[in-house]
Amino acid sequence: MPPSRPRAQTVMSADAFELLFDDRRRRRFTDLADVRTPLNLTDLSDPALDGLLRETEVLVTSWGAPRFDAPLLERMPRLRAVLHAAGSVRPHVSDAFWDRGIRITTAADANAVPVAEYTLAAILLAGKRAWPHVRNPAAQAHGGAHLRDHAIGNLDRTVGLVGFSRIGRRVAELLRPFTGLRVLVADPFADAADVAATGAELVPLERMLSRVAVLSLHAPALASTHHLIGPEELAALPDGATVINTARGSLLDHEALAAECGSGRIDAVLDVTDPEPLPPDSPLLTLPNVAITPHLAGSLGTEARRLADSALDELAAYAAGAPLHHPVDRIALERSA
Repeated sequence: MPPSRPRAQTVMSADAFELLFDDRRRRRFTDLADVRTPLNLTDLSDPALDGLLRETEVLVTSWGAPRFDAPLLERMPRLRAVLHAAGSVRPHVSDAFWDRGIRITTAADANAVPVAEYTLAAILLAGKRAWPHVRNPAAQAHGGAHLRDHAIGNLDRTVGLVGFSRIGRRVAELLRPFTGLRVLVADPFADAADVAATGAELVPLERMLSRVAVLSLHAPALASTHHLIGPEELAALPDGATVINTARGSLLDHEALAAECGSGRIDAVLDVTDPEPLPPDSPLLTLPNVAITPHLAGSLGTEARRLADSALDELAAYAAGAPLHHPVDRIALERSA
């Protein structure tokens, strides 16, 4: 047992709580912390919670948690840490939050696992040119025509990863055993030695594009990355290339993508779009060489329990007076999702 049990609550939607916290994880939470009922708070605006919030030291948050602005923080004078059982903390922090010196952590590393696994599968299927057949099974090649298609295969191919984020790094590591695939990384903030340690090579984006059979996006959604992959970048891709986006829809110019995919020159696999969902009249919805999945790559079902485990590990460290595992600070947040 840790030497102390801080007063703590979970704050998230009821659906998120049911998804993340099964009986075993609820028991661990109450073992680690002094928790009052109700165990999970879904609406902090309720004045009836003032007394409970006034004594709370740690919050475990996830989807459905509020933004911690000055008025809300005034009701929580003892709050010292927010342990986020999800990815981005950006919607939840404020200047008042940082000014108070409250610590916050993220479960983004845990969430990176299923996204990277999805991306690996998408890359390998793209190499086999499987996605157009999945989307349009009636147009399957007959007579062995696909056997003569030199564009098929995961040998002597190059994969480009745009962004060496938690997910981008993990994708590079997952691709390492596939000796027939060369991996290039474009990220202005990445260290060449760190990239090389995963078996990949750091190159500028403009040098990467013409060399890749698959382009996979893993950059954060920032003002500087809006439409990072636009008409010029898409035009630079070789014929038959596949664009995969499991990051943020805003990274990709969808009008330009629709034009390139509509010509049949390149394919796309989109787990995120901009807007999300796409409007019913978007040409991307009907193109046979564009596969769209509804944000399946992130933590779903049993995978979401990893997020609870991550936050509970942080709670155990906090209670023991040990360093937190995945802290986020104001500076780091400027360059992350």
